[in-house]
Amino acid sequence: MRKISKVIQNTFSHFLYCISPQPLHILDSSIVKSDYIGIDLSTTNEELKHVDVSSSKKLESYIDHHIKLNKAKVAFGGYLETRAIYQRSDYFNDNKSNLARNIHLGIDLWIAAETPIFAPLDAIVHSFNNNKNFGDYGPTIILEHKIKNITFYTLYGHLSLSSIKTISIGQVFKKGELLATLGSTSVNGDYPPHLHFQIIKDIEHYVGDYPGVSTKRDLEFYNYNCPDPNMLLKLK
Repeated sequence: MRKISKVIQNTFSHFLYCISPQPLHILDSSIVKSDYIGIDLSTTNEELKHVDVSSSKKLESYIDHHIKLNKAKVAFGGYLETRAIYQRSDYFNDNKSNLARNIHLGIDLWIAAETPIFAPLDAIVHSFNNNKNFGDYGPTIILEHKIKNITFYTLYGHLSLSSIKTISIGQVFKKGELLATLGSTSVNGDYPPHLHFQIIKDIEHYVGDYPGVSTKRDLEFYNYNCPDPNMLLKLK
Protein backbone atom coordinates (compact mmCIF):
# COMPACT_ATOMS: atom_id res chain seq x y z
CA MET A 1 0.00 0.00 0.00
CA ARG A 2 1.34 3.42 -1.00
CA LYS A 3 0.97 6.11 1.68
CA ILE A 4 0.07 9.62 0.53
CA SER A 5 0.50 12.87 2.41
CA LYS A 6 -2.90 14.53 3.04
CA VAL A 7 -1.25 17.92 2.51
CA ILE A 8 -0.09 16.93 -0.99
CA GLN A 9 -3.48 15.40 -1.77
CA ASN A 10 -5.39 18.50 -0.68
CA THR A 11 -2.99 20.82 -2.54
CA PHE A 12 -3.56 19.09 -5.89
CA SER A 13 -7.34 18.97 -5.39
CA HIS A 14 -7.33 22.69 -4.56
CA PHE A 15 -5.31 23.38 -7.73
CA LEU A 16 -7.88 21.50 -9.82
CA TYR A 17 -10.82 23.31 -8.25
CA CYS A 18 -9.21 26.71 -8.88
CA ILE A 19 -8.44 26.09 -12.57
CA SER A 20 -11.80 27.64 -13.44
CA PRO A 21 -14.39 29.42 -11.28
CA GLN A 22 -17.04 28.13 -13.69
CA PRO A 23 -17.89 24.49 -14.43
CA LEU A 24 -15.88 22.99 -17.27
CA HIS A 25 -17.92 21.33 -20.01
CA ILE A 26 -17.31 17.92 -21.53
CA LEU A 27 -20.85 17.71 -22.87
CA ASP A 28 -22.43 20.44 -25.01
CA SER A 29 -22.57 23.69 -23.04
CA SER A 30 -26.29 23.96 -23.84
CA ILE A 31 -26.77 21.17 -21.27
CA VAL A 32 -26.83 23.27 -18.11
CA LYS A 33 -26.32 22.25 -14.49
CA SER A 34 -30.07 21.89 -13.86
CA ASP A 35 -30.22 19.27 -16.64
CA TYR A 36 -28.03 16.90 -14.60
CA ILE A 37 -29.37 14.57 -11.93
CA GLY A 38 -27.27 12.54 -9.52
CA ILE A 39 -27.66 8.76 -9.52
CA ASP A 40 -26.58 6.17 -6.96
CA LEU A 41 -25.35 2.89 -8.47
CA SER A 42 -23.64 1.70 -5.30
CA THR A 43 -24.21 -1.50 -3.37
CA THR A 44 -26.07 0.55 -0.72
CA ASN A 45 -28.87 1.53 -3.13
CA GLU A 46 -31.81 -0.63 -2.07
CA GLU A 47 -33.57 -0.13 -5.42
CA LEU A 48 -30.76 -1.90 -7.26
CA LYS A 49 -31.42 -5.07 -5.31
CA HIS A 50 -34.40 -5.48 -7.64
CA VAL A 51 -32.40 -4.76 -10.82
CA ASP A 52 -30.18 -7.26 -12.61
CA VAL A 53 -27.17 -4.95 -12.95
CA SER A 54 -25.30 -7.64 -14.88
CA SER A 55 -27.68 -6.93 -17.77
CA SER A 56 -26.78 -3.75 -19.65
CA LYS A 57 -30.35 -3.50 -20.97
CA LYS A 58 -31.95 -3.73 -17.53
CA LEU A 59 -29.46 -1.29 -16.02
CA GLU A 60 -30.07 1.10 -18.92
CA SER A 61 -33.83 0.94 -18.29
CA TYR A 62 -33.24 1.81 -14.63
CA ILE A 63 -31.00 4.76 -15.52
CA ASP A 64 -33.32 6.06 -18.26
CA HIS A 65 -36.29 5.89 -15.89
CA HIS A 66 -34.34 7.86 -13.27
CA ILE A 67 -33.47 10.55 -15.82
CA LYS A 68 -37.05 10.86 -17.09
CA LEU A 69 -38.55 10.79 -13.60
CA ASN A 70 -36.40 13.77 -12.65
CA LYS A 71 -36.98 15.61 -15.97
CA ALA A 72 -33.23 15.64 -16.56
CA LYS A 73 -31.01 15.03 -19.59
CA VAL A 74 -27.98 13.44 -17.93
CA ALA A 75 -27.46 11.24 -14.88
CA PHE A 76 -24.10 11.62 -13.17
CA GLY A 77 -22.12 10.25 -10.27
CA GLY A 78 -20.09 7.31 -9.16
CA TYR A 79 -16.89 8.73 -7.71
CA LEU A 80 -15.60 6.26 -5.09
CA GLU A 81 -18.82 4.23 -5.28
CA THR A 82 -18.57 0.55 -4.40
CA ARG A 83 -20.51 -1.18 -7.18
CA ALA A 84 -21.83 -4.70 -7.69
CA ILE A 85 -21.82 -4.45 -11.49
CA TYR A 86 -18.13 -5.37 -11.71
CA GLN A 87 -18.79 -8.78 -10.20
CA ARG A 88 -20.02 -9.96 -13.62
CA SER A 89 -16.52 -9.76 -15.14
CA ASP A 90 -13.41 -11.77 -14.26
CA TYR A 91 -11.39 -8.76 -15.43
CA PHE A 92 -12.17 -6.97 -12.15
CA ASN A 93 -11.98 -9.86 -9.72
CA ASP A 94 -9.48 -11.97 -7.84
CA ASN A 95 -9.87 -15.12 -5.81
CA LYS A 96 -9.24 -13.04 -2.67
CA SER A 97 -12.22 -10.79 -1.92
CA ASN A 98 -10.06 -7.92 -0.63
CA LEU A 99 -8.41 -7.77 -4.07
CA ALA A 100 -11.64 -7.47 -6.04
CA ARG A 101 -11.76 -4.18 -7.95
CA ASN A 102 -15.17 -2.65 -7.26
CA ILE A 103 -14.60 0.99 -6.19
CA HIS A 104 -15.18 3.42 -9.06
CA LEU A 105 -12.54 6.13 -9.60
CA GLY A 106 -14.22 8.49 -12.06
CA ILE A 107 -17.48 10.26 -12.68
CA ASP A 108 -19.94 8.67 -15.11
CA LEU A 109 -22.18 10.79 -17.32
CA TRP A 110 -25.09 8.61 -18.48
CA ILE A 111 -26.47 9.87 -21.79
CA ALA A 112 -27.21 8.46 -25.26
CA ALA A 113 -24.68 6.89 -27.63
CA GLU A 114 -23.18 9.28 -30.21
CA THR A 115 -23.42 12.20 -27.78
CA PRO A 116 -20.54 14.60 -28.58
CA ILE A 117 -17.72 14.91 -26.04
CA PHE A 118 -15.63 18.08 -25.87
CA ALA A 119 -12.17 18.82 -24.47
CA PRO A 120 -12.68 20.64 -21.15
CA LEU A 121 -9.22 22.26 -21.29
CA ASP A 122 -6.40 22.82 -23.76
CA ALA A 123 -4.59 19.51 -24.20
CA ILE A 124 -2.57 17.17 -26.32
CA VAL A 125 -3.38 13.51 -26.89
CA HIS A 126 -1.25 11.39 -24.56
CA SER A 127 -2.55 8.05 -25.86
CA PHE A 128 -5.59 6.09 -26.96
CA ASN A 129 -6.66 2.47 -27.25
CA ASN A 130 -9.61 0.15 -27.71
CA ASN A 131 -9.70 -1.73 -24.38
CA LYS A 132 -11.76 -4.76 -25.38
CA ASN A 133 -12.01 -6.79 -22.15
CA PHE A 134 -15.58 -7.56 -21.09
CA GLY A 135 -16.60 -4.72 -18.77
CA ASP A 136 -13.61 -2.58 -19.81
CA TYR A 137 -13.59 0.93 -21.31
CA GLY A 138 -13.81 0.04 -24.97
CA PRO A 139 -12.43 2.95 -27.05
CA THR A 140 -10.50 5.28 -24.73
CA ILE A 141 -8.66 8.60 -25.08
CA ILE A 142 -6.25 10.09 -22.54
CA LEU A 143 -5.44 13.80 -22.75
CA GLU A 144 -2.42 15.52 -21.22
CA HIS A 145 -2.83 19.00 -19.72
CA LYS A 146 -0.18 21.44 -18.54
CA ILE A 147 -1.32 24.41 -16.46
CA LYS A 148 1.00 26.61 -14.38
CA ASN A 149 3.80 24.06 -14.89
CA ILE A 150 1.65 21.28 -13.45
CA THR A 151 0.97 18.31 -15.71
CA PHE A 152 -2.01 16.02 -15.26
CA TYR A 153 -4.24 13.82 -17.40
CA THR A 154 -7.90 13.22 -18.12
CA LEU A 155 -9.32 9.92 -19.33
CA TYR A 156 -12.41 9.45 -21.51
CA GLY A 157 -13.76 5.91 -21.61
CA HIS A 158 -16.63 4.12 -23.41
CA LEU A 159 -16.28 6.13 -26.63
CA SER A 160 -17.30 5.21 -30.17
CA LEU A 161 -14.90 3.37 -32.45
CA SER A 162 -14.88 6.36 -34.82
CA SER A 163 -13.45 8.49 -31.99
CA ILE A 164 -10.08 6.73 -32.19
CA LYS A 165 -9.89 6.09 -35.95
CA THR A 166 -8.24 9.36 -36.98
CA ILE A 167 -6.81 10.66 -33.70
CA SER A 168 -3.04 10.76 -33.21
CA ILE A 169 -0.63 10.96 -30.27
CA GLY A 170 0.46 14.57 -29.72
CA GLN A 171 -2.60 15.97 -31.49
CA VAL A 172 -3.62 19.32 -30.05
CA PHE A 173 -7.12 19.99 -28.75
CA LYS A 174 -8.27 23.41 -27.65
CA LYS A 175 -10.75 23.91 -24.82
CA GLY A 176 -14.26 23.34 -26.15
CA GLU A 177 -13.14 21.47 -29.29
CA LEU A 178 -14.97 18.29 -30.28
CA LEU A 179 -12.96 15.34 -28.97
CA ALA A 180 -15.10 12.24 -29.45
CA THR A 181 -18.57 10.72 -29.37
CA LEU A 182 -20.01 8.13 -27.00
CA GLY A 183 -20.09 4.47 -27.95
CA SER A 184 -22.96 2.01 -27.91
CA THR A 185 -23.24 -1.04 -25.68
CA SER A 186 -21.77 -3.19 -28.46
CA VAL A 187 -18.36 -1.46 -28.28
CA ASN A 188 -18.18 0.16 -24.82
CA GLY A 189 -17.56 -2.92 -22.66
CA ASP A 190 -21.27 -3.87 -22.50
CA TYR A 191 -22.57 -0.96 -20.45
CA PRO A 192 -25.46 1.43 -21.02
CA PRO A 193 -24.04 4.34 -23.03
CA HIS A 194 -22.11 6.75 -20.83
CA LEU A 195 -18.83 8.62 -20.47
CA HIS A 196 -16.31 7.57 -17.83
CA PHE A 197 -14.38 10.75 -17.01
CA GLN A 198 -11.35 10.48 -14.73
CA ILE A 199 -8.53 12.76 -13.60
CA ILE A 200 -5.06 11.22 -13.26
CA LYS A 201 -2.15 13.02 -11.61
CA ASP A 202 0.59 10.53 -12.50
CA ILE A 203 -0.12 8.37 -15.55
CA GLU A 204 2.73 6.02 -14.51
CA HIS A 205 3.55 3.53 -17.32
CA TYR A 206 0.06 3.33 -18.80
CA VAL A 207 -0.72 3.96 -22.46
CA GLY A 208 -4.32 4.24 -23.66
CA ASP A 209 -5.55 2.82 -20.38
CA TYR A 210 -5.52 3.43 -16.62
CA PRO A 211 -7.38 1.66 -13.79
CA GLY A 212 -10.87 3.09 -13.42
CA VAL A 213 -11.83 0.78 -10.58
CA SER A 214 -9.84 0.14 -7.40
CA THR A 215 -9.55 -2.50 -4.72
CA LYS A 216 -10.15 -1.45 -1.14
CA ARG A 217 -6.48 -2.19 -0.46
CA ASP A 218 -5.23 0.32 -3.05
CA LEU A 219 -7.87 2.99 -2.53
CA GLU A 220 -5.68 5.44 -0.59
CA PHE A 221 -3.27 5.72 -3.52
CA TYR A 222 -5.94 5.98 -6.21
CA ASN A 223 -7.98 8.46 -4.18
CA TYR A 224 -4.91 10.70 -4.31
CA ASN A 225 -3.82 9.98 -7.89
CA CYS A 226 -7.37 10.21 -9.25
CA PRO A 227 -9.10 13.04 -7.36
CA ASP A 228 -12.79 13.81 -7.67
CA PRO A 229 -13.58 14.94 -11.26
CA ASN A 230 -16.21 17.23 -9.81
CA MET A 231 -13.33 19.56 -8.95
CA LEU A 232 -13.49 20.48 -12.64
CA LEU A 233 -17.12 19.79 -13.53
CA LYS A 234 -18.68 21.39 -10.43
CA LEU A 235 -21.97 19.54 -10.85
CA LYS A 236 -22.78 19.60 -7.15
